[in-house]
Amino acid sequence: MSGVAPLVEQIERTRAELSDALSDPDAASDRTRYADLTRRYAGLEEAAALAARWREAEQQAAEAREMLAEDDDPDIRALLKEAEAEVEELEPLIREAMVEPDPNDTRDVIVELRSGAGGEEAALFARDLLDIYQRYATSRGYKVELLDVSDADAGGLKEATFAVKGVGAFSVFKHEGGVHRVQRVPATESQGRIHTSTATVAVMPEAEEVDVQIDQNDLKIDVYRSSGPGGQSVNTTDSAVRITHIPTGVVVSMQDEKSQLQNKERAMRVLRSRLLEKAQAEQEAEMRDTRRAHVGSGDRSEKIRTYNYPQNRVTDHRIGVTVPLKEQVLQGQLSSLTDALQAEERRLLLEQQVT
Repeated sequence: MSGVAPLVEQIERTRAELSDALSDPDAASDRTRYADLTRRYAGLEEAAALAARWREAEQQAAEAREMLAEDDDPDIRALLKEAEAEVEELEPLIREAMVEPDPNDTRDVIVELRSGAGGEEAALFARDLLDIYQRYATSRGYKVELLDVSDADAGGLKEATFAVKGVGAFSVFKHEGGVHRVQRVPATESQGRIHTSTATVAVMPEAEEVDVQIDQNDLKIDVYRSSGPGGQSVNTTDSAVRITHIPTGVVVSMQDEKSQLQNKERAMRVLRSRLLEKAQAEQEAEMRDTRRAHVGSGDRSEKIRTYNYPQNRVTDHRIGVTVPLKEQVLQGQLSSLTDALQAEERRLLLEQQVT
């Protein structure tokens, strides 16, 4: 049996089941269910067409082999070769047509960036990463919305939260989650020694209100006076907001806006996204041995990329790809990395297909 045969059978079986479900008079009375069935049926259209072509080519090949067993006719042999070539050509197309896209891929994205180990140098690196991401998002036609920024001394960055808005934003940024490491000589280093510092990145699909239901009784909301680098007060009113989601212990703070209401709205956006990410992470943990795959876990403890200034290179350790630092990455040109990461994710998903 061909390696793709079980997948073809799955396509045919699922398509038939969906067709039967759509024919059920009760289905039309439930608009939500009917819309879901219609979407899934339409989503199988390409795969079903390819499966039908594969079936026909496989049947032609089988018939040609039977005839050749009785008579070694050159025309029949040519027909067999043609049918086998079509079967071989269709197999990868069928596999790819059945790869389920990440349902979050079309969403906007919220990114949380924090300086890690390395003190002042880590804060400066975090600022560099924020600049890189802003340039890259803009170059892709996305809109960047800074939600909260906590500055550090010497122009560095303690942490920042920002949204990237546009179709496909999550698919582009989702593999950025993890530990980013920089190796360079700090401006304050008189001996010319290379220092290693880190920044952590968390990437979340932005959640809509309908995605996450939050009971207001589960929230503890504190207001306080916002502060700048070194702890000095930058606002004379209690406009900063800290929201604690009591059941999960998730805490979100916002202080960038002068309005308490605006800070609360932004904090709620981030809270919803964190809770959505948490729920999806728990679901994925249960599905880890199924068809879902990721290029790295995206966990903040996982070192994913090194930015080496002396050697002018950036290396992504998950896929082994190295690109120029100054000419590409610092200019906000990350496509070589993000495209390769997306391709690797697709390859892993294909690898997990039914064989």
